[in-house]
Amino acid sequence: MSLTYGLAGLLALGLLIYLVYVLIKPEAF
Repeated sequence: MSLTYGLAGLLALGLLIYLVYVLIKPEAF
């Protein structure tokens, strides 16, 4: 359970960083 929670948190964090990057540099996409 703890491992699954950690993996989900890491995935959510990565997705959040990706969205922020897209908002800051939209010309790259």
